[in-house]
Parts: sequence; structure tokens; C-alpha cells
Amino acid sequence: MSTTRRTVLIASGASLALPNIAPAQEAPGVTATEIRIGSTNSLSGPASAYSVISTCLTAMFRRLNDEGGVGGRRINFIVYDDAYAPPRTLEQTRRLVEQDRVAFTFNQLGTPTNNAVHRYMNQRRVPHLFLATGADKWANPREYPWTIGWQPSYRVEAQIYAKHILETRPNAKIALLHQNDDFGRDYLNGVRDVLGPRFDSMVRVATNEATDPTVDSQIVQLQAGGADVLICGVIPRFAAQAIRRVHDIGWRPMMFMTNVSVSVGAVMQPAGPERGVGLITSDYRKDQSDPAWANDPGMNEWRAFMQRFIPGADLTDNNFTYGYGVGTTMIQVLRQCGNDFSRENVMRQAASIAPMEIATLLPGVKVQTQPTNFNVIRQMQLQRWTGTGWARFGNVIEGANV
Repeated sequence: MSTTRRTVLIASGASLALPNIAPAQEAPGVTATEIRIGSTNSLSGPASAYSVISTCLTAMFRRLNDEGGVGGRRINFIVYDDAYAPPRTLEQTRRLVEQDRVAFTFNQLGTPTNNAVHRYMNQRRVPHLFLATGADKWANPREYPWTIGWQPSYRVEAQIYAKHILETRPNAKIALLHQNDDFGRDYLNGVRDVLGPRFDSMVRVATNEATDPTVDSQIVQLQAGGADVLICGVIPRFAAQAIRRVHDIGWRPMMFMTNVSVSVGAVMQPAGPERGVGLITSDYRKDQSDPAWANDPGMNEWRAFMQRFIPGADLTDNNFTYGYGVGTTMIQVLRQCGNDFSRENVMRQAASIAPMEIATLLPGVKVQTQPTNFNVIRQMQLQRWTGTGWARFGNVIEGANV
């Protein structure tokens, strides 16, 4: 597997306007002119649909550098391909920390992949920031004070789905398809949280591995059990397969899909937009296909950024609105650092974000952290696929109230 490296540091010889350059610090990854930040993503492999997030973040740091950087320093953002393979993630993360000597890592993709480096990053006391995964375990500052997620927890998302099912179909027979790792098991745990002792009588479960070629057999198996509700906690490739298979075999359950696998461009279009009509998910982002945001100032800010820095990108892929949101959060933390980019202060600032609105997040959804609460985004809203876009319904729901 070849290694891909992306860096946004302007090549040597480029002029650098640094009006307030501070003295170099004795901090890894930080000089008087540069802050090195590392990341890993599935630039190839089964989860490569998420690689556009790194494309978006690279462009955001390029824009920041064009504007003079932060604290007089330019950002050198280094992204390595782990192909969504945990041993590869560990190898590439060690390379970032021990060879590239990055100040910290940011938005590494995936639950099983971050599992592989979770203990390593905390033992090394290297900030492991705003991971691209919603596993519940990333919000545990007592045991893992150097790791913090960003998006809402998968477990809370599953709780919301289960509550909606009980309200609308109290006698439902539920089929649950989930990836056989911590990502997928959060959906199992969230549904169990709400159903309690009724879980075993109401739910039939099937699992898949990230390396499986398809989930077709699991879908047929779950249909045979007579379920009238289907919940899926799978990555985009399997999400498109599941939507297509459910439709093609004539199964018509109330169907829920994890909100990390509902991109119009990466999932709904490949599945066939007509096949997914009625599909329910939740989200905390504004969706490009929703006409409510046609003249929204925040989405106009994002569209202008996309047009200038990533022209030709598929605006229907909501991984770009995700990237813009998490990138904005990271830049806010860097600005809060002032002139102290030590690992200790970066982590302190990441855990001290006052409630803030972000251009691509829904009204009522805020980014915030406290030293004892690493759940960065805590609100979501249900939405349903119409065949051409996502239609929101119900109120914005905060996880703590589920």
C-alpha cells in the first residue's frame, strides 16, 4: 500500500508575512513560523468515501495560511493514508508523532482505527483531537484526558431512533444491522438503553465486518425474521448496498441509517435516490439539498469557500459540511491558544470552548466543551429522505434529554 502525504505548507521560497512572530517555543511540532498537525484517513480502502474530509481540512488550513496563519505561524497539515486498517493507523500515527514530531493529531478517521492509537496517544500525552467518529468512548476525560471526539455520540443517536420507534410503532419487530466493532456496537447499546428488558423479544441482530464485500445476505436474513423496522449502523459503502437491497427484495420497513452514511453524493445517489424514499436519519448539519438553506448566510459562507478552494467538488456530499464544521472548531482552539501552542495548552483550550455557532450546523446546535464534559455536539434533529433531499421533522433534541 503506497503512502500518501499531503501538506499545505507553502513551498520554500514563498514569501511569508509574519508581523508578530513570537520566539520559537520548546514544544514539539511548533517553531517560530510553523505548527505541524497530523492526521490519518482512509484515502484508500473500504471507507475512502470519507477522504474528502481531509481534502476540506487541507483547504481550510490553506485559507488560514493565506490570511496570515495563527499566532504568526503557518499550519503544516500532514495526512497519511491508513486504508481504514487499524495496524496501519498505529504505524502512521507513530510516524507522525515520533518522526514528523507533530504538535498533535486532528480528526483521525474511524472507530476501530482510533481504537488502535487511543492508549498510545494518552500514554504519550499527545492531544488526539476532534476525531472523525462518534463512538461514545471518546468522551471520557477522566481515563483518557488527551482524546476528544466532535460529532454526537452514535449511542445517543441510536437512543433517539429507539424512542421514535416506540412512539410510532410500540409493538415493532426491529432488525438491527451493525458493523462488528465499537462503532457498530454503539447502535446496539443505544437501542438496548431504551428498550431495556424488551430488547431480546423485540430485536433481531446481524453484523458485518468492514472488510466484507457486501451486506446482501444479512439484509435477506433480517427480512426473513419478519421485522417491520430496520436500523443500520454501517459505513457508506454498505449503507448504499443496504438501501438498494431492501428496496429490490420488496421489503418496506421503517428504515433508519446512521448519520455518518447518508451523504447524498456518496450514499443516496449510488443507492438510487428513489430506493431510499422514507429513510430516516438524524443530523446536526445543514444539508445542501435542503431548500431552507438556499439563502442562508452560513451556507453561503461555506459555498463561497468551496467555490474558491475546492472548485468542482460535489456539494451534495455532506462530508464537506462536516469538514467545514470540525475545521472551524480546530481553528477556534488554535486562536484561543494565544502564543502558547504547547501540548498542554492546546488540550486545555480544546476542553474549554464556550458555546459557539458554526456556519454549517443547524440552528440550536452548538459546539462546546468543558474539562469534565468532552461531548462536543449534543443536539440533533430527525430527518427523512424525500427522493431529492432530506426533510427535517420534530424538534432539535439534546442527547442529555433522551
